[in-house]
Amino acid sequence: MSIEGLPLPAAPRGRPGCLLVPVPLKTAVALLYSEEYHSAYDIRLKLTKEMLTIQKQDVICVGGSHQGRSAPSSPSSPIAKDPRYEKHWLDALSVPLSMARISRYKAGTEKFRWNAFEVLALDGVSSGILQFYTAQDGADWLRAVSANIRELTLQNMKLANRCCSASDQVVHMGWVHEKLHGADSSQTCRPKFLALKGPSFYVFSSPPVSTFDWVRAERTYYLCEVLFKVHKFWLTDDCWLQANLYLGLQDGDFEDQRPYCFSVMAGHGKSHVFSVELGSELAVWEKSFQRAMFMEVQRSGSKTYACSWQGEMLCFTVDFALGFTCFESKTKNVLWRFKFSQLKGSSDDGKTRVKLLFQHLDTKQIETKELEFQDLTAVLHCIHAFIAAKVASVDPGFVDSQSLAKKYMYSN
Repeated sequence: MSIEGLPLPAAPRGRPGCLLVPVPLKTAVALLYSEEYHSAYDIRLKLTKEMLTIQKQDVICVGGSHQGRSAPSSPSSPIAKDPRYEKHWLDALSVPLSMARISRYKAGTEKFRWNAFEVLALDGVSSGILQFYTAQDGADWLRAVSANIRELTLQNMKLANRCCSASDQVVHMGWVHEKLHGADSSQTCRPKFLALKGPSFYVFSSPPVSTFDWVRAERTYYLCEVLFKVHKFWLTDDCWLQANLYLGLQDGDFEDQRPYCFSVMAGHGKSHVFSVELGSELAVWEKSFQRAMFMEVQRSGSKTYACSWQGEMLCFTVDFALGFTCFESKTKNVLWRFKFSQLKGSSDDGKTRVKLLFQHLDTKQIETKELEFQDLTAVLHCIHAFIAAKVASVDPGFVDSQSLAKKYMYSN
């Protein structure tokens, strides 16, 4: 791993695509598919800001002697009439959208469902597999439900932030799928709930719904020591079939691929690979990681690591204002100091040792400084975070220019 220079390509221009806008009310006829019986039947979907309701068709009496009565009228009654029946859509199931999640994949697998998805509530209630007649309808409904879930998540974030200090605010949170490592697992992926809060990145098995839940995280990482990377993306979500046709691919070609993936790499070789359902969600996660990381860099100001060279115990500090400083651990005597702009390159052995190449401002000569760290990966990620934050502080367009996911969310 090496710390490479950060290029500054021009930021993309155009109209942002697939923006998630909350939907107050949306209805449509769709299909509810049964994987057990391999059959589907018509249902009606009703989407509101807080609920997705599945309606099933039934025959009810709307007129005659049986209307609104528990028993039929006597034959001699003057109001007795022949009963009249009509088909009506009746509520069969309601799925609360607060902290709900969506999946277009068969549970625990990489098999992608075309034109279909499932909505699962926080309490485990499932909508069942919702199928749509066209790819366009499926994409529209996927975005609509996602937008309403996202709006409710933002409300939950605001409530959580009322109980948090200014330095411990929730920047972003939401559901993802984590790709599992190891062939001994019966599942290839598993739902996880991620959160960016204060100085930390959290991985949960279920969303935190109270202040005490934040200590239940499966994993917690220091933001400045993780590296976010977009792995792969697909085109805008309303182009399922168009993109498929353009690339000459069949549905089966995507059964083992999740189109919107990102990884989070941490210290000591730990890494996670996550996927989301929409390209717009991928762009939001990328931007949120950058924002949370930059905020933490500016809040903390510096980070110091213990290191050594040739048996001598040293300390290495990355400082947002001063750059890099190395000093003796016992005496605190400063051995050398360089600005961020003086770092011209680096190389490492992939284990503990790194070489940093600095250029002197007066002579323009390159000087190499070699250090050893117990967790080299965390140090390199921290250096990357501080440099990126420094560049972003002087060039507001830097973040957008570096966004891989955002570039593909624009259309001409």
